[in-house]
Amino acid sequence: MSNSDEQQAPTSARVIYRAALARDAADQAEVFYHAVMQGAATHYTLDERRAWAQALPREGSAWAVRQALYTTLIATCDGRCVGFLEVDLDAGRIETLYVWPSLAGRGIGTTLLVHAERMLLEQGKGKVEIEASSMLYERLMRRGWENLGEQWVERSGESLKRYRLSKALNAVET
Repeated sequence: MSNSDEQQAPTSARVIYRAALARDAADQAEVFYHAVMQGAATHYTLDERRAWAQALPREGSAWAVRQALYTTLIATCDGRCVGFLEVDLDAGRIETLYVWPSLAGRGIGTTLLVHAERMLLEQGKGKVEIEASSMLYERLMRRGWENLGEQWVERSGESLKRYRLSKALNAVET
């Protein structure tokens, strides 16, 4: 280890971005659960977050199946998934984007988005869409996304607010 490595704080550990593997699925389940239950606490009530968290199983096998449905990119730190993004390349849409709550705001989600946008450009897509939570909405708007309208989705009897957003893809940005 070099001197500069020894002086880095633990929070500056190297984050590696790559395609998801089946072994990442259990970590994805935990990232999703904690991002919803802890990370979204200032934007949604406890009942809303519980309903949201129950929408997808907290089991690795369910997330492994999703890896077959969507191109899944993950961010790892010390070999563990700390963030992930699912993209439907054919539809030109981001299905999910979640980051471990204590690491939110450090550029992990943004970097995952940049990689997904590049992949969509390579597929010949000129725009990308997402249905973003209230938590993600402001960050995406600062990155040039356009608000196409507010939506309400029902999860376990709770109505959750989200936003339909779109962004033109530009090869210069990515």
